[in-house]
Amino acid sequence: MIPLKLPTVGDRLSVLCLGAHSDDIEIGAGATLLQWIAAGVQLDVLWCVLSASTDRGDEARKSAADFLSGATSARVEVMQFRDGFFLTEGERIKAWFEALKPRFQPDLIFTHSKDDAHQDHREVCRHAWNTFRDHLVLEYEVPKWDGDLGQPNFYVPITAAILERKAELLMKHFGTQRSKHWFDKDTFKGLARLRGMECRAPERHAEAFFARKLTLA
Repeated sequence: MIPLKLPTVGDRLSVLCLGAHSDDIEIGAGATLLQWIAAGVQLDVLWCVLSASTDRGDEARKSAADFLSGATSARVEVMQFRDGFFLTEGERIKAWFEALKPRFQPDLIFTHSKDDAHQDHREVCRHAWNTFRDHLVLEYEVPKWDGDLGQPNFYVPITAAILERKAELLMKHFGTQRSKHWFDKDTFKGLARLRGMECRAPERHAEAFFARKLTLA
């Protein structure tokens, strides 16, 4: 597998971002990406959303454009796999992942946690690990009413300004989600504060991930 090499100013890093739905990547890894770009890391990003209807597809593209503003290169792909039915669409999703593999060789992959309570999220994670066997994979977390948050082991401290930017962009772009009880700034900031507490982040906030396998360069 590719070893962990922490990105610094001027480093070039190719990142594959995988999300089942149009707001998943932003919630799980949005602040990390914003912070790396702001710090001068040269990111080449392929941003893939596997399920988005017409309205949510528009949200996904506009949101990704804002989150990736300043990246060295960015491609956004939005697919139409049926929301909630990834388990029954496994063959088609597998074929899509196999077609993706030769097109992009990332240094780092962001994907869902394998223990996520949402079946679509788990399926994306399963295919990510099955397809990219020699890559560094970080699994992000998405809060929800199921109460499936676990004990992550990889933290990225973030600044207060970056966290505020993440929260603002989420509320700006995902009007279809704002009616959901859990979808608000308090949720996103509260989780970041808890993760920041756990890793003693300098500015009190962090995003957290599950690093199942890694080697340290």
